[in-house]
Amino acid sequence: MRLLLDTHAWFWWMMGSPRLSAPAREAIADPANEPLISAASVLELLDKARAGILSNMQRLTDDIEGEIEQERFGRLPITTLHAARAEMFASAHDDRFDRILIAQALIEDVALVSSEKRFDAFGVRRLWDR
Repeated sequence: MRLLLDTHAWFWWMMGSPRLSAPAREAIADPANEPLISAASVLELLDKARAGILSNMQRLTDDIEGEIEQERFGRLPITTLHAARAEMFASAHDDRFDRILIAQALIEDVALVSSEKRFDAFGVRRLWDR
């Protein structure tokens, strides 16, 4: 199964955080699954690092490509189709990064690994709890 990791899920995975749910952790670790990192999550992570929001991101921000490669995660670029669909959600969701992830999950038909219950209203397949 292809899994699109929300930025917080990716960050918590990389940091070994207990905030990542057990089902999410198991799905990401399962070699039968293909975890993907969106270019939107890279942008969001760097945006938060620049703003000083999360102080323990240095490991990721120093070598994002290397960290993604080491985990053997796939990459999901942002296409014009993703961007156009994300903009359709602007009145319903104010976070542009989330809108892009929602659009990507829908268009690419992947499960979105996220604790964000409000994503469910957009019809994504969200993986978090059992």
